[in-house]
Amino acid sequence: MGDPSLALPGGADPAERTRELRRAHAAFTGAGLVEAPVRAVIAKSWRRCARARVSPECGARVERAEPELRAYREEHPLARVMPVFRELIGAFAASGAHLLAVCDARGSLLWVEGEPATLRRAEGLGFVPGARWAETAMGTNAPGTAVALGQPVQVFGAEHFSRRVHPWTCAAAPVRDPRTGGVLGAVDITGGDGLAHPHSLAFVQAVARAAEAQLALLSPPPAAARDTLTALGRDEALLVAGGREITLGRRHSEIMALLAHHPEGLSGEELALALYEDESVCPVTLRAEISRLRGLLGPERLLSRPYRSAAPLEADFTAVTRHLAAGAVSAALGRYPGPLLPASTAPGIVRLRRRIEDQARAAVIARADPGLLSDWVCGPWGADDPEVWRALAAALPPEGRPAALARVRSLDLELGAPRATSPQPAPS
Repeated sequence: MGDPSLALPGGADPAERTRELRRAHAAFTGAGLVEAPVRAVIAKSWRRCARARVSPECGARVERAEPELRAYREEHPLARVMPVFRELIGAFAASGAHLLAVCDARGSLLWVEGEPATLRRAEGLGFVPGARWAETAMGTNAPGTAVALGQPVQVFGAEHFSRRVHPWTCAAAPVRDPRTGGVLGAVDITGGDGLAHPHSLAFVQAVARAAEAQLALLSPPPAAARDTLTALGRDEALLVAGGREITLGRRHSEIMALLAHHPEGLSGEELALALYEDESVCPVTLRAEISRLRGLLGPERLLSRPYRSAAPLEADFTAVTRHLAAGAVSAALGRYPGPLLPASTAPGIVRLRRRIEDQARAAVIARADPGLLSDWVCGPWGADDPEVWRALAAALPPEGRPAALARVRSLDLELGAPRATSPQPAPS
């Protein structure tokens, strides 16, 4: 068997494979059937696109224009390694009628560079800086699928979900933050059938690794880094403290999240009320939990009277709320993988989780951006939210509304709500 990560097995005829894939694409978009020779990684992506109600006729939308794009790019971590991308891919792309593209973790294109004639063709496709190429916006494509999976991927011709992209082939690899392991975005090379070669995927993976090595050299030493708490979208928080990565148990996750939210500290009574549903819990129970947590972290990292973190603690959810307060909704959603400690029933965590989710949801609805709304309803926290689906239907162009309106009607029936009227389109 060939390597399933490669789009075109050795010895395969590109023209014949193109004909087979176009037939398979028509079978899937017409009847939901997956036929040979569709690879597993592509079939799974197509199914995600179908669940997200992406149209095979979809086109790219520019969500950031100048000067917002310029400011966003300057602040993005991948700006620091653009010289690496240009040195390793730029000359190859320019000489081979290919394109170098870099996207952020949401699949939004930050840079697209290369041979001028190819750039002009890409502009007609909407493959331009500032455009959204996430799977939820443009279906299966190398940069969007790479950030969705967190894995390198090669996409050949009609493996793309959007028919407009069938003439193109691309290979992309995610680039991760060397300190946290989180996906910062992806580096991509896009062009014609020649990029279906196995070397293209290996090449773009090597470029991504080179960029990560450069980022590691540019990062401050661990001693200069703040302690960080990652608690969104996970039941057990990850604490990075003093250069150590510690996965906390559920109760310790709740304690550290509450202390991150209250850097001034909490008294024993305040912390107990925020932690325990049963208000009659004995104070010694909390002291025992704090003692175990000190044993895990080190006694010097957790202070008493009031309880607080000894070192500045930066939590992922505080970064999200800062972005929302500043009106940077796209940046906030890019750092929101899900609700805060979703399995927690601690009263203080439940209140904080609802507040963050309500703020994010309200901001997404108010922005009326189809990409942001699509991302929200494609998450498990938004899949059954009729108000957001209704806002998505209003924000979409007329040809994209039927699927969203069908979901609104289905949810209204499930929830026993009055039948929805067709939403008015968002103001331009």
